[in-house]
Amino acid sequence: MGVSGFIRGFNFLCRTKPRIRLYPSGYIQRRAFSDSEILNNNNSVLPVLIVGAGPVGLVLSILLTKFGVKCTVLEKNKGFSKHPQAHFINNRTMEVFRKLNGLAEEIQRSQPPVDLWRKFIYCTSLTGSVLGSVDHMHPQDFEKIVSPISVAHFSQYKLTGLLVKLLEKLSFHICSSESPEHPDHELLKGREILMGHECVSIDPTDQYVTVTVSSSKEGKLMTRKIQSKILVAADGAGSTVRKLLGIDLKGEKDLQKLLSVHFLSNDLGGYLLNERPGMLFFVFNTEAIGVLVAHDLKQGEFVLQIPFYPPQQKLEDFSPEICKKLIFKLVGRELSDIDVIDVKPWVMHAEVAERFVCDNNQIILCGDAAHRFPPAGGFGMNNGIQDAHNLAWKIASLLKGVAPSSILATYETERKPIAIFNTALSIQNFRAAMAVPAALGLDSTVANSAHEVINTGVGSILPSGVQKAILDGIFSIGRSQLSELILNEHNPLGSSRLARLRHIFEEGKSLQLQFPAEDLGFRYLEGALVPDSKHDVPATELPTGRRRDYVPCADPGSRLPHMNVKLLSNFQSEETVSTLDLVSGDKVEFLLMIAPMEESYNLAQAAFKVAKEYKVSTKVCVLWPAGTVTRVQPGSQAKLDPWKNYVDVVEVKRSSDSLSWWRTCRMTEQGAILVRPDEHIAWRSKSSIAGDPYSGMKMVFSTILGIDSTNI
Repeated sequence: MGVSGFIRGFNFLCRTKPRIRLYPSGYIQRRAFSDSEILNNNNSVLPVLIVGAGPVGLVLSILLTKFGVKCTVLEKNKGFSKHPQAHFINNRTMEVFRKLNGLAEEIQRSQPPVDLWRKFIYCTSLTGSVLGSVDHMHPQDFEKIVSPISVAHFSQYKLTGLLVKLLEKLSFHICSSESPEHPDHELLKGREILMGHECVSIDPTDQYVTVTVSSSKEGKLMTRKIQSKILVAADGAGSTVRKLLGIDLKGEKDLQKLLSVHFLSNDLGGYLLNERPGMLFFVFNTEAIGVLVAHDLKQGEFVLQIPFYPPQQKLEDFSPEICKKLIFKLVGRELSDIDVIDVKPWVMHAEVAERFVCDNNQIILCGDAAHRFPPAGGFGMNNGIQDAHNLAWKIASLLKGVAPSSILATYETERKPIAIFNTALSIQNFRAAMAVPAALGLDSTVANSAHEVINTGVGSILPSGVQKAILDGIFSIGRSQLSELILNEHNPLGSSRLARLRHIFEEGKSLQLQFPAEDLGFRYLEGALVPDSKHDVPATELPTGRRRDYVPCADPGSRLPHMNVKLLSNFQSEETVSTLDLVSGDKVEFLLMIAPMEESYNLAQAAFKVAKEYKVSTKVCVLWPAGTVTRVQPGSQAKLDPWKNYVDVVEVKRSSDSLSWWRTCRMTEQGAILVRPDEHIAWRSKSSIAGDPYSGMKMVFSTILGIDSTNI
């Protein structure tokens, strides 16, 4: 299926669908809860219950806590996973982590040096011939021109460990179902992570959601009911909550079945570190084919991904000893040390949930519970964390009485199109990955078709042992295409295949790691924002599958562009901050950016008045052009009096020919930008404000928050 066809297949998601009913016949649906009911002081009802203690659920709990919202996290497993899983953290996610109490800096200190993971290497074995390599880090990736921070390579379980430590510093308690202090019947007060607790049923009403939770203590199954105003499902690709709600996933299922073999080897790590460092190693030889993910060469930690074809192949066929022999075939020699930690089967899907928000905006799907991507491009965890970043300020705005419950519906309006786009992009990137073996004479469709015939055709009547032998024979014939007798420059067929392979690498048509244009340039076209014009909506741009550079943009819905600025209150210091740092990470606060002009100061005064009426915190940033300020100037104080929540900053240009802030944003100095708490632009005026600034700002805030301005 082409990308355009794939996106068309999701078009139904943008249409209103009738709500799936979870209630027994005879249930009478009651009215939606009012804001006064949301803010009741019933201490037995948690503000937010998060199901799933993976990175998405933990990040959401941190963000909510920083915004002053109490929450509790449920995790069905009794311990945190030690399987490396995701490992690439893109620019936008690292920007989110910069606001989480030093998390980004800790990741940068702890990750392997970039020169050890910047390349993908294609080879006949890890010690054999190199077929090609692709360096995915460009010089501009390190120059911090478009972002104040670079991407990172850091295993998911290590990230989880850092998030848990951060939560413990925020006074969260980790409670095991077996521990003596386990709160069996105690009132949950928030700031708990309940391990070994599984959501088994959900009962939404008009005031709260009741979740029945099961746990085991001393071999005895126990249940309890937890009530919360909002339930967030961050419980992964196999989400229990999503299944209980009956929400379907749409897209492409079962793209590929694989086995993940997690193992340690200092011998292999040391060799690769010194001889051919890289992040991914694609190995093709006559004995074995696989993709090795080098999570940490210095620690010798790896995950091997190999194709898996059940039921002819069974999990028990891949014992630690069998896996070691397979690894040796891919390495090209035996290793002096190897420890197979675990072997896990998994299935690659590309699907998006029909709905992200349901039951009067009380239940929300987040992360992999809402979308399942192929791992190509690392979109899964990154998109999930950005889901949480979009959602946290909206939940806080609702529970603090700033916005009505409709604010949560904008989460789906904004995040679902991004999920659909990135699903298509990840499929395209997966197809690009398959172009390499295809160039070498390995057509995955042949193997998949043969497997299907064995499973559903005439082969299905054969004994299982015969089926397995046929499948193994087909694979062996396929791998024979990788023989050195064929794959060499002196063989016309081999020479043609190697030339085709070089062309794929040179044209950037192989698997890509970074997508700056998509990672930083994604834009919400509607939701909690004010579009420039209803008629000025760009056509949806299809993904190319290739790396494209990010171009700064200040259109409503876009992430605020990055530029270094200097605080005038600390002008003598050489320290600079990013424009993104001007947005608070510790409270729900909007940021109005203006130039030091009379009309703009009047607009800021109006914004302060409206924000006070709407009970929403707002800060004003007065941005002075580079070279116009040589000392602290008190002009803004007089212009903005009596309001005190403002900051004066001055541009710091990288060079004399660098664009000014307003030119970077493609605006004039008479314009203004209003930024949301998640650093996305809620509204902007390209030039001077027409009409009464107070009425204009009242319209802006009421539109963003979903408030009827006539009632204020």
